[in-house]
Amino acid sequence: MTNVIAERAPLAGPESLAAPPAGRRDEFWRGLWVVAYRELLRLAHDKARLASSLAQPLLFFVMFGAGFKRAIGGMAPGVDFIQFLFPGIIAQTVFMTSIFSGLSVVWDREFGFLRELLVAPISRFGIVAGKVVGGAILAVAQAAVVLCLGPFLKVHLTLEIILTVIPLLVLFSFALSSLGILMASRISSQQGFQMMMQLFIMPMIFLSGAFFPLNNVPPWLSVVSRLNPLTYGVDAIRHAFLDPVAKAGAHPLPFNVVWFGHAMTLWEDAAVIGVIGAGLLAAAIQAFSSQE
Repeated sequence: MTNVIAERAPLAGPESLAAPPAGRRDEFWRGLWVVAYRELLRLAHDKARLASSLAQPLLFFVMFGAGFKRAIGGMAPGVDFIQFLFPGIIAQTVFMTSIFSGLSVVWDREFGFLRELLVAPISRFGIVAGKVVGGAILAVAQAAVVLCLGPFLKVHLTLEIILTVIPLLVLFSFALSSLGILMASRISSQQGFQMMMQLFIMPMIFLSGAFFPLNNVPPWLSVVSRLNPLTYGVDAIRHAFLDPVAKAGAHPLPFNVVWFGHAMTLWEDAAVIGVIGAGLLAAAIQAFSSQE
């Protein structure tokens, strides 16, 4: 009897098992929407995390801005320490929010929700994309709030600067959210993830030039800083804010990223971020696809 059934049953080859292209697209968009919406909803209900993420930039302004403005003085002709610090604080806000988006992967794994996602009729690419999009939206929204503080801190802010900065923040947050997802896919506990983040976060921030210029550091430290992806995000955002000041005074900025005597431009920084982000996203998808 078994032999008869086996003879009558059609063999399911790869073509019959594969989902049609339209079905794959539906699974991708369904996964992206569900996961991204859940990330936004989670933050909306986490008032403590929302308040702390907005209070942290203010704390850095008080600690570094008020504390070092008078001691350090001008950074370049027409640029004081607050104007130099402000783009770094925005980049740091995007970095912190984006990188910790990976914590939700570890959280979901510990509480069993990730298992439900992996067996649901949605693509794993869509799950990763939803995590990245959700983290990027949160990061850009929080950076936009910090951006609104510019006029109160006497930072030169125009519509042209805003229209330049926002796409940079989107690109930057996508790259860093992908890095957070990639790291979280290899870590099994919240404690391990937080320890790993603390091990990387502060060195990456201080080696990015967000708070202090890196033009007078030892050569080995300059090389390390140029290998830091956060450095190019800080440099790009600083270009957007300070290039108009530099052009008005006809003085080049002395603290931009330099490779072999060439000072990186805004668009070169953006290209580097895009390449790094694409690589990190591909690595995150590959790592997440191997999850069991």
